[in-house]
Amino acid sequence: MLPFCGYHMGDYFAHWLSFAQRTDRAKLPKIYFVNWFRKNGGGRWLWPGYGENSRVLKWICERAEGTGKAQKTPIGNLPAADALDLSGLNLPINNLKQLLAVDIAGWKKEIEDVAANYATLGSHLPKVLNDQLDACGSGSADPHTIQNPAA
Repeated sequence: MLPFCGYHMGDYFAHWLSFAQRTDRAKLPKIYFVNWFRKNGGGRWLWPGYGENSRVLKWICERAEGTGKAQKTPIGNLPAADALDLSGLNLPINNLKQLLAVDIAGWKKEIEDVAANYATLGSHLPKVLNDQLDACGSGSADPHTIQNPAA
C-alpha cells in the first residue's frame, strides 16, 4: 500500500503515535492484529475463513466492551481457549491450539522483517518504534521481551 500513502511512512507513524501524548489513552481505539492465513505443517489453512471471521470480530468487540476473555502473551492478548464462539463450526481442536499459540520462531522472523522495513525509513522513523525494536533484539532476543510501544 506504500504507493497510496500521500507522505513518508515514518511521518505517518509519528502522526498516529502522537495521539498517545495528546489524548486520554482510554479514548483511543483498540488495535488488533489478525492473521487469517496461517497454515498447519501440511500446508492447510488453520482457520476456515470467510463468514467465520465474524467469530473473531465478535471477540474483538467483546474485548473492547470489557467482556471478552483473553490470555496474556508476549505479543498481546489472544482469545482464551473458550472465548471464541465456535458453535456449529467443525474446527479441529489441534487447529484451535495452533491458532492460539505464539509461534516464537515466526515472531523472531517477523521482527527481522520489521527491522529491514524500518531501515528504509531512515531518519523519519519515530524513535519509539526503533527503541521498541531494539528491546526485541531485532529478532535475536526471546520474543517474551515484546512490549507495547504506546505503553
